Amino acid sequence: MNKLVLANLLHRPLRSIISIFAVAIEVIMILSIVAIFMGQLNSEKERTNGIGADLIVSPPNASFMNGVSGAPMSVKLVPVFLKMPHVTVASPAITNLNMGSSLEVLWGIDYASYAALKPFVFLSGGPFQHPYDVIVDDVFAQTRNPATGKPYIVGQTINILNHTFRICGIVESGKGGRKLIPIDTMAQLVGSEGKATVIYLKTDNPANDQLVIQEIHDTKGLENYKVQTMADLIALYTPARFPGFNIAMNVIIFIAVIVGFLVIFQSMYTAVLERTREIGILKSLGASKPTIVGVVLRETGVLAVVGVLLGIASTYGVRELLHVKFATFSFELTAAWIGWGALIAFLGALCGALYPAWMAARKDPIDALAYE
Repeated sequence: MNKLVLANLLHRPLRSIISIFAVAIEVIMILSIVAIFMGQLNSEKERTNGIGADLIVSPPNASFMNGVSGAPMSVKLVPVFLKMPHVTVASPAITNLNMGSSLEVLWGIDYASYAALKPFVFLSGGPFQHPYDVIVDDVFAQTRNPATGKPYIVGQTINILNHTFRICGIVESGKGGRKLIPIDTMAQLVGSEGKATVIYLKTDNPANDQLVIQEIHDTKGLENYKVQTMADLIALYTPARFPGFNIAMNVIIFIAVIVGFLVIFQSMYTAVLERTREIGILKSLGASKPTIVGVVLRETGVLAVVGVLLGIASTYGVRELLHVKFATFSFELTAAWIGWGALIAFLGALCGALYPAWMAARKDPIDALAYE
């Protein structure tokens, strides 16, 4: 039977190749959309966690997503927080969602207080020297400068919000944004002088975090301000918390499964029609209905396995291509989702072959032998 299965697949190589590619495309779609979503989510989580703060203060109703809340909070609150017991550092920051040449979140920081939360690790260069200096992380620095075709280095310029900034330092990634500029400069560029999106706090001891939160809420005018520990904020970075995340992922997976299902269904349905006489011969020789079904499903299984392997290999190729083209783009492939993607594609292919297999098993051997 195994020889028969292989012979059937080789008899129509183009159809087999198309079926394999359909399964592969299904796997690529599933794994790529998940890797892109989860990569961006986990990258944001890692960089937020690396800021080094213990608490984050934001206005009422502010979004936890960086860059979408504007800068509605006065930086005059910084001295208020610093007067509170157990608060050792208060650092204002502006995050701005920029949809210029690419979608990114720009950060305006007060360097002295931001570095006090957790020191920067400079790979080259140093802190801001001028208002239009920018600190970039090593991930961004690895992208190619269009002017030189090589990675960025200290001293070169980049465009931010239609202004030219000089790279003054390159740091290890994981300190919030990939591009950080002076908060006063950011405030001028976005029209938010004296304002901040959030204020990060560092306490003398994490055990005192709840005392600080309570004191902030007991302060007149700050009763409704949102104060969270960084651990609580990081816990919000899940797919369910991002609008449309799960919906988009489920829609893409559904479309991918339908594509694979229809191609396999058409391929195996056509194959059964073409082999009507062969099926009649098998049944006349005593082949049972389960045997006929097994032949069709085995053929589908071989196509599905080859397609899944090709799809997984191609997804790694997509990842490398994206890393070359967009060095700051996070594409996270996990063993768990590779397994899920392979299983979904495999089961979808088998489901697509069930009706053709059932149709083949029901054929009358006499009618099948008389078929021309």
